[in-house]
Amino acid sequence: MPTLPAAGVPRAPWSQPFHVLAKPIGARCNLDCRYCFYLDKETTLYPGLGVPRMSDATLERFTRDYLAAQPGEEVVFSWQGGEPTLLGVEFFARAVALQRRYAAGRRVTNALQTNGTLLDASWGEFLAREKFLVGVSIDGPRTLHDGYRTDQAGQPTWEKVMRGIRRLKKHRVEFNTLTVVHRRNVRHARVVYEFLREEGSGFMQFIPLVERRPLPMEAAAGGRHGAPAGLRERLVPADGAAEEVTRESVGPAQFGAFLTEVFDLWIRRDVGRTFVQLFDVALNMWLGLGATLCTFGERCGNSLALEHNGDVFACDHFVFPAHRLGNLHATSLADIGHGAGAARFGAAKADLPRVCRECRVRFACHGDCPKHRFIAANEGEPGVSYLCPAYRRFFTHIDPAMRRMAALVRAGRPAADIMR
Repeated sequence: MPTLPAAGVPRAPWSQPFHVLAKPIGARCNLDCRYCFYLDKETTLYPGLGVPRMSDATLERFTRDYLAAQPGEEVVFSWQGGEPTLLGVEFFARAVALQRRYAAGRRVTNALQTNGTLLDASWGEFLAREKFLVGVSIDGPRTLHDGYRTDQAGQPTWEKVMRGIRRLKKHRVEFNTLTVVHRRNVRHARVVYEFLREEGSGFMQFIPLVERRPLPMEAAAGGRHGAPAGLRERLVPADGAAEEVTRESVGPAQFGAFLTEVFDLWIRRDVGRTFVQLFDVALNMWLGLGATLCTFGERCGNSLALEHNGDVFACDHFVFPAHRLGNLHATSLADIGHGAGAARFGAAKADLPRVCRECRVRFACHGDCPKHRFIAANEGEPGVSYLCPAYRRFFTHIDPAMRRMAALVRAGRPAADIMR
């Protein structure tokens, strides 16, 4: 494939940006977390392809196209996997060099999501020098983390993750934490929150684990974790849900209790000091500014996923052939991101059942992520989020505090004044 020209790229003619989550090593990972929804993509989506790895040509095409498609003065590149650090520092050094080549005067930043186990001195030096924002996946203290987050030999990973976090601190790399809330840690909200806070996570993301897998027909087929697939994992209903979810998945009532307990800890002492993504998003919505997280937006469609070979999908949670929007080697990323396929996918989120349309917290939830909408309402109408009870409880619980904080902000005062 010919090398692209070295000149900068023209500014995008569109006023609305879109985001791309780049997966330069696809689903390849050095861990084998029991709950991971992405590991199987390597064999189901690209069978027989070998080790997935973004080529230099695809990296350059992506860099040029993404910069060309963004209308703002700041452009954020987000890298995920699988485990992107398997590609080594050299890959990301090339990525940064290409960004500088095509930036055309704009400010470019990078965000890297990692399990943290491979972060050594060279990574620390590079991430600090290039000012990467690093997200580290950790599910709490050792006993709550190691139950599900094991390596490919079935060994615990907490100590390696903590070593990576210490490396980031030593090199003064800005980092935040991503915690999957699952069956093992959901009943320990205070323990998880206090642990992350003490370890210096100034910004926390709590992601509910909700995964469904069809009951396997072939008992003889081996699962990822050794035992026959039919015996390894029995799917069980959670909190009386109409659909079956994986045993590791969180229950709606449990997740609602987790969120409210963390919020009550945060609101008393940590506003303005510790940032929890969901709480920041909620304050924006109480201020009438709309959701800054696609999960609670009125529409989807502006958060695309890029696979290692240039395939672009409508969403990271919908990396299936039916939701493939194109390949950036055949179509420009701008045309894909602003195309009819992405628009249709985004508009479909607004199709809500009556129980959602009449809900008093709809302005904050907007029906949740379409991935979770597999429950039928009492009237039998489909499309209700599995996590509806959790979010209804949480948003109702925080309403008085959010009203007060919104009033403070409108009056020109910091939201942290609520702690007085």
